[in-house]
Amino acid sequence: MAKDTGVEILSSSLEGKHILVIVSGGIAAVESVRLCREFRRHSAQLSIMMSKEAGKIITPLALSWASGQEVLTDWESDMKQLDGYDVVLVAPATRNTISKHIHGIMDSPVMMALSAARGNKTPIIFIPSMHQDLFDDPVTSELLEKITLEGNYYFVDNEKEGRRKQPPPSVIVSKLSNLVNSFSQNRRKVAITLGATRAPIDSVRAIQNASSGKTGWAIAEHLFMMGHEVHCIAGKTSASPTIELPNVIRAGSPEEMLKQSINLAKSNVKPDVWIHSAAVLDYSMTPEKGKRPSGQDKWEIELQPTLKHIPELADLVGECIRIGFKLETGVSEEELIQKSLKQISNYGVDYVIANILEQIADEKFPRARLVGNGGIIKVLQNEIDICLEIEKIISE
Repeated sequence: MAKDTGVEILSSSLEGKHILVIVSGGIAAVESVRLCREFRRHSAQLSIMMSKEAGKIITPLALSWASGQEVLTDWESDMKQLDGYDVVLVAPATRNTISKHIHGIMDSPVMMALSAARGNKTPIIFIPSMHQDLFDDPVTSELLEKITLEGNYYFVDNEKEGRRKQPPPSVIVSKLSNLVNSFSQNRRKVAITLGATRAPIDSVRAIQNASSGKTGWAIAEHLFMMGHEVHCIAGKTSASPTIELPNVIRAGSPEEMLKQSINLAKSNVKPDVWIHSAAVLDYSMTPEKGKRPSGQDKWEIELQPTLKHIPELADLVGECIRIGFKLETGVSEEELIQKSLKQISNYGVDYVIANILEQIADEKFPRARLVGNGGIIKVLQNEIDICLEIEKIISE
């Protein structure tokens, strides 16, 4: 087996999950090295199988290096293809492989593994990769429909350069993680507001809170990969999500963010959890018409309080789990906790993630504190701690 060079662990979302990755003979097999390493970044245990056709495109040595495992390429006496797995992924999935699976042809270890997975109801995910004209063939549509009818899944990317290419590794891994973890207990429908909000003061100028949205995106991504149904209402963000999140609504102003939050609360989604991580402007003004001329000595602006989102939503969200965020500057830890307890008392949130601005970027200090009715529940050292604690709270 090739010596592994190691990977950076990004999450534990696939910890304890045994994934069989089947590589068939499409040209997208060259992406398998990146895909295997992405799985390992999220703590997955891998087994790898290759078809003989895939071996013409990429070597078993490369996949052994990427996965840290021996690669099964032919029949073996211990019949590893019949081992128990949490999920089977076929990436790339040629139309030939899909067709043989649907029609029960079992002429290789790969096809036996797929037959066994179907027999013991292990989830199977296919990643079709082919020319667009083949994808548009009605036979392909029938095959993909049959995958769904038998209770399995397929992920496809948009058409690019006349082909249906394999989605990026991060997209495949995040969607698979969401799927396999969705079978866990206490999966929730989560609404999360994130980023900054902005309000105009004339036709070209505006005031805006300072928030990149980075922490909000991180929380949303972690909860999605842990199998929760996540709905994001995102304001102005300079950071971007690192994975593809399916339910993102943009709302740049305080009024629009509140409107979209109310719409979501009234919708059929009915979130079980609300996480208010957005930096919502506390003050705004009625903007002047047109552009205020430059060169004047001063511009006196009178700001008025905006509506507080958490109390405005209180009657709509009912008995949901609600988590607020508190950011203060120039305060002691004791003052921060008291302000957080006041938020819990006044607005009825269950928990507050409390931050001191001067400490956020300084590794000598905690990243945040988790505050409940009785005070500090836990000191959170970094962003990963924030994500893990929120997931723990909503999954109990």
